[in-house]
Amino acid sequence: MASDFLNPTEIDYVNLFGWQKKFIFFHINCGTFKTRGGFMTKKQITLADLAKELGISTATVSRALKDYPDISNETKARVLDLAKRLNYRPNSLAAGLRKRESQIIGVIIPSIVNHFFSSVIKGIMEVAYDRNYRVMLCQTNESYEKELADTRALFASRIDGLLVSVSHGTKDFSHFEELLDAGVPVVFFDKVPEGLSHASKVIVDDYQGAFQIVSHLIEQGYKRIAHFRGPLIASTSRNRLRGYQDALKAHNIPVDDKLVFACEDITMEEGKRFARVCMEMDQPCDAIFCITDSVGMGAMVAIKETGRIVPDDIAVAGFSDWIMSSVIEPNLSSVAQPSLDMGRKAAELLLEEIKARKDETAFDAQHIILKTEVKIRKSTSPTRLAV
Repeated sequence: MASDFLNPTEIDYVNLFGWQKKFIFFHINCGTFKTRGGFMTKKQITLADLAKELGISTATVSRALKDYPDISNETKARVLDLAKRLNYRPNSLAAGLRKRESQIIGVIIPSIVNHFFSSVIKGIMEVAYDRNYRVMLCQTNESYEKELADTRALFASRIDGLLVSVSHGTKDFSHFEELLDAGVPVVFFDKVPEGLSHASKVIVDDYQGAFQIVSHLIEQGYKRIAHFRGPLIASTSRNRLRGYQDALKAHNIPVDDKLVFACEDITMEEGKRFARVCMEMDQPCDAIFCITDSVGMGAMVAIKETGRIVPDDIAVAGFSDWIMSSVIEPNLSSVAQPSLDMGRKAAELLLEEIKARKDETAFDAQHIILKTEVKIRKSTSPTRLAV
């Protein structure tokens, strides 16, 4: 979790996830330093420190800082002056623990360096910060083991709630059940688990987006359409595969399993590799629908390397509408996802449930499906049809 480094006296010593973060502190009180692990650290100024310096009780210091009327103006002034000079700040975590609140929500995502998830995070933070919550962010790199460790670490950090997009490697969701059983609200978004109907979920209409863009390819005259799918353990991959299959059936085109390729890691390299396989088949495909834009871009590179033309020889369509999709040549047709809205909606649902639990009022889990939008560009618009 990043800190805002305003000046050396404003950095707090943080113990996060059980790992001690070593930051530099200036010990204002006596001009000395305490070292730990080779880094200079400082004991945070407490109410007890202020009370000892002023020769009054901790309770009096606390009441003075809260402007209680039974504390004299002179004492309040002395306390406030010393607190300012020593840069005293209330321990919000300790206060939260006393109220069984931390004002912190956890977020677990598969990848930070991904346009879709970075946009989701932006939406989450907009809502969270507007309501005085802070965000702890964890990245799993599609690993179940990391997801499990992150979930337990965030729970140990006493988060008020959790937002999760599950990893491709996750088959067992019992670690989320443990949080729900412990009374910690959990909202899933994008890649969501089967079951856990008592938890809210926010997804996009992957099925409809896939159906529409494959239908577009068929309407452009393409008949032998390959699909580079994702791991079927992910709901997003399954729904996009169903959309692809149903679009073919709706247009009386038989589904050929030989034209479906599994991208286990969902990378550009897989897009390149499978595109080469498609072009070497006895009956090559004339279009490719890819699970993501990055896979689609890999396919386009491989097609161009053989001297073929996109889209006249082979059309390519992606999913996610990555920022580079409208920059590459030819521009990549794709399915846009409302990632910013997804982040906002997921955060709003989580905070609503947190408030409901705090107020001890009923909260019914909600399953929200956001609409997608097909973006038609040059990669699926063959010039051979323009006559």
